[in-house]
Amino acid sequence: MYAELLYGLAHDIDRHGPTRRVLSGHEDDPGPSGLALRLLGSVHRLVLERRAGGLAAYYPSVGGHWNAPHGVPAFVALLDRDRETVRQWLDRPPQTNEVGRATALMGGLLHLPPRLRGPVRLFEIGCSAGLNLLADRFSYVDTTGNRFGADHSPVHLRPAWRGDHLTPWPGLAFAEAVGCDLNPIEVITTEGRLALTAYVWPDQRNRLERLRGALELSRASPPAVRRQGAADFLEQLDLQDGATTVLWHSVMWQYLPTEEQERAAGVIEALGERATDTAPLVHLVLEPTRRKRTRHHEFLA
Repeated sequence: MYAELLYGLAHDIDRHGPTRRVLSGHEDDPGPSGLALRLLGSVHRLVLERRAGGLAAYYPSVGGHWNAPHGVPAFVALLDRDRETVRQWLDRPPQTNEVGRATALMGGLLHLPPRLRGPVRLFEIGCSAGLNLLADRFSYVDTTGNRFGADHSPVHLRPAWRGDHLTPWPGLAFAEAVGCDLNPIEVITTEGRLALTAYVWPDQRNRLERLRGALELSRASPPAVRRQGAADFLEQLDLQDGATTVLWHSVMWQYLPTEEQERAAGVIEALGERATDTAPLVHLVLEPTRRKRTRHHEFLA
């Protein structure tokens, strides 16, 4: 849906249509800032709030059916009609707190050798609403039908992994789970749940179901998220004897300014140098990365 929609919006920009006027002032935004996702999320939020008029008929997230020949003109018409309302969200980062990324986190933990399978202290930087801090309460099933994680969870990740069989970790539960974000989304608020849903692709029902399940879990136990930058948060992180400290982040590094990246990387390196056999540090990452400058981005864990 979004691929077809964005192609249509690109043509509208070439024709100097409403899309160009809505995006005025953002012509030089860098690619990693995700301007397209900011635009799409802003409009999806209007659909979810029942403020998008006839455009809602083309959004599966509210019961509609996507049809590019009619949906693209309806989207452009909304941009023309509600330009300033749409622009309100263009300056905020697209906080897609994708619950499916927990498979990379849990898969990484299941690769740990027995000597590191002690109490887990989980810390996540750039965690948006912190939903993946609840990863020990999700249910995971690999391609062979093996189950991992919590039974009877409202979040089902299937297939979570394929390829090598992972060794179960009975009783895995986070002894501590804390995250940070410059602009954390509060999942206990209607506004917070709206923002998280708005950044999900409207036609990807499985993602919407995963999000709803995680929001259900968060009502009973909201994630602990500090309003803090990555480097400041990391500088307060310590290691503890008898526990495995896990630092985790996914699809957030690209949004950090270069100076912040360098500072955070330095703190992580220093933490690694302080780690010991009795107070280990595990750094798990899921970020788009180029193996070479000439290659496309790949998601490497």
